[in-house]
Amino acid sequence: MPPIERSAERDAAIEAVLPAIAFGGWTIANLREAAGADADLLFPGGTIDLVEAYVDYADRRMETAARALFAGRTAGLTQRIRALIGLRLDQAAGEREAIRRALAILALPLHARATARITARTVDSIWHAAGDTSADFSWYTKRAILAAVWSATLLFWLSDMSGGEATMEFLDRRLAGVARLGRLRARLTGRLRRVAPQVG
Repeated sequence: MPPIERSAERDAAIEAVLPAIAFGGWTIANLREAAGADADLLFPGGTIDLVEAYVDYADRRMETAARALFAGRTAGLTQRIRALIGLRLDQAAGEREAIRRALAILALPLHARATARITARTVDSIWHAAGDTSADFSWYTKRAILAAVWSATLLFWLSDMSGGEATMEFLDRRLAGVARLGRLRARLTGRLRRVAPQVG
């Protein structure tokens, strides 16, 4: 996955344009009006570059806050994942329309590769902030599972009018389903090992 360009100037431009996204959308014209006439030079890839930079900015914002969230606390990995997704959504509470418009752009077929990159970076950020350092085959499976959980939870959150309570209940159901699948897989693996013929 190619690295994304990061700079204080790009972050400042994102912060400047965010309040205007709900009215003008993720457009270069909106960016110029909110962040200055030359702001578009910071995002040579155009609108999709701006959206990708915004999501990366949100990832880093979550990771920074996570250090204080987990300082001096002990919690299982699943609870950390839950807390991080909740934190990420809380931070985005005032950006719901910006996210809705960003997802509409990312849903376009021509942006499929960018969407995959963006989702992968967010999932990596969550795992890293949760303290997962695995490098084996489970690295891929865990991230694929979390990508599905995160994407479904984000879509649910966009239409949640409960103040977030319903979203966290939805997330809990998704995480419980993942845990049941993991336990089932472990039991099946154990049974297969017991009945498999011994070789040697």
